[in-house]
Amino acid sequence: MNAISTVGSVANPSERPRLHIVFASTSGHTEYVVDTLINTLNLLVPDWEIEKSMAERTHPQDLLRGDLLLLASSTWNTWSVEGQLNPHMWELLQKEAKELDLAGKPSACVGLGDHRYFYTARAADRLQQYIETHRGRLILPTLKIVDEPYGQEDVVGDWAKQLLLATTRTSGV
Repeated sequence: MNAISTVGSVANPSERPRLHIVFASTSGHTEYVVDTLINTLNLLVPDWEIEKSMAERTHPQDLLRGDLLLLASSTWNTWSVEGQLNPHMWELLQKEAKELDLAGKPSACVGLGDHRYFYTARAADRLQQYIETHRGRLILPTLKIVDEPYGQEDVVGDWAKQLLLATTRTSGV
């Protein structure tokens, strides 16, 4: 695995840190947050290799790709129960990758939600729970985006900086 010694430089210059983002987005809000995060990271650390994939096109073993895993989903009222994952993310994590062992993989989560619901941004908690119960290693607090993501680019940018700092403190990325 790679170790980042300072923001923007890699301990082994022949290898670039690889971030794999798996997201579920139907209205485009989660993808907007993911794209904003990627754009910010590309400005801060252009030597990172960043891959994003939609949950419905992701296979369980794909969650093990890269040095760092990031899961992102909006919160749904699936099956008339408030506070669930986007159905595509639920299918991937709770059915297809139910038995996957993340084996200490450095990970992070992003969850979106609406303040009008009792379980605001509950997807964030469910993603975090998946990482923890499948032996992943959360390297920073989960980012929760409440209501429209447009206009919250600074929040995403600040979290991107926290993500970079967290990677410098871990030996696994």
